This record gives sequence, C-alpha cells and structure tokens, in this order.
Amino acid sequence: MNKFPQDIFTEPQNIDIHTLNNLGPLGKMAGIWKGDRGLDLKPKAEGPKKQAYIENIELQPIDPQTNGPQLLYGLRYHVFITKPDQIKTYHEQVGYWLWDPENEMVIHTIAIPRGLIAMATGHVKKTATQFELIAKQDNPTAGISSAPFLEYAFRTIEYRIQVSINTDGTWSYEQDTVLMINGQTTPFHHTDKNLLIKIGEPTPNPLSLNATGHTLIT
Repeated sequence: MNKFPQDIFTEPQNIDIHTLNNLGPLGKMAGIWKGDRGLDLKPKAEGPKKQAYIENIELQPIDPQTNGPQLLYGLRYHVFITKPDQIKTYHEQVGYWLWDPENEMVIHTIAIPRGLIAMATGHVKKTATQFELIAKQDNPTAGISSAPFLEYAFRTIEYRIQVSINTDGTWSYEQDTVLMINGQTTPFHHTDKNLLIKIGEPTPNPLSLNATGHTLIT
C-alpha cells in the first residue's frame, strides 16, 4: 500500500543529491550495456515468428525528482535494437526507470516511436535482485496508451517485465506484451528476453558532478 501524507506541497529537506547511491534495486542497472542473446516472438500474418536481436541500452542517473513530498531517484534510458549483422533500427525505446524509496516502488516508463506509451509499476524491496512490473490498459496509475492504428490493429492490453540482477554483474529481463490483434479472438503474447553485459560505467547525475567539482559536458 502506498503511503501518502496529508501535506502534498512541502518538499523533503536535506536530499542526498548522489543518485547512484540511492537507486535501490535499480542501482546495478546503471551504465552502458550490450546484449547479443535477444529473442523476440512476434505476430505475423502467417503465424508467430522468432527473431534474434542485438540490444544496446544506456541507463544514466538523473537528478533527484520531487513532487511535493514525493522523492524519486532514477535512470534515464535509451534502447536501440538491431537484427544481427544489420544497421537498420529493429526497435527503439526511451523512458525512465524510477525508484520511490518511501513506498518501495519501481516505476518504468516506456515510449516507443510506433505510437505507444506505457507505465509499469511494482512494489519492490530495496535489496531485491528479482522483480516484476506490470501495466494494464485502463489502469490510471500503471497504464498503456496507443495511437489509433495500434489500438485498432494491435491493441496492447497488458505488459509485464521481469528483471533479474545477476551475481556476475549482468542483468536480464523477460517481458510479455499481450496484444489483441484485429480479427483474432485470443490474446497474443509478444515476448522478448535478453541478457545484458556492461560495456561502460554510468556518468553521475549533474548535481553530483557539480558537488565533486566536475561539470557535465554537452
């Protein structure tokens, strides 16, 4: 259960500005990653098709975010995916992974340039190494919204992602995007999974860099 105060305007005081120290279960996901074991099961007119993919993902810490008394720490991310041995974009995605320490909640926002946005959430312990987040259409706080064609042809009714933080420094995910496809009566489970290996360290958030005498070069 979420804990919300009566005072919804007063911001927290003495905030720790070093985001990398305050990401809870997301802490070990910060950085630059590559995964070459991606496997996608997608719908095609002739039936489900499996597709291997190569994934590059960057997760960089942002400054602490306040909404009145709410305090969130997070990672801004960009996912870029290709098919093996190709340069054409197969999938691209941007958004945020956010940690709400007061309510022990992870919030995952998703924006995909086919005309889809979503926000998946889940209650997660600070020290968790495995967790699941869920979004459902028509859920006002963890929902999905699609552009008109997708709503007509490939309506997303549910999204789930399971994340595992591995002891060898990698992390992996399995996700299930549940679609109602026009002309079909049963949901289609569009699944993806991959293992991510770190290839670069994160850049500390701007406030943290400033406090240590460094500046963010743009």
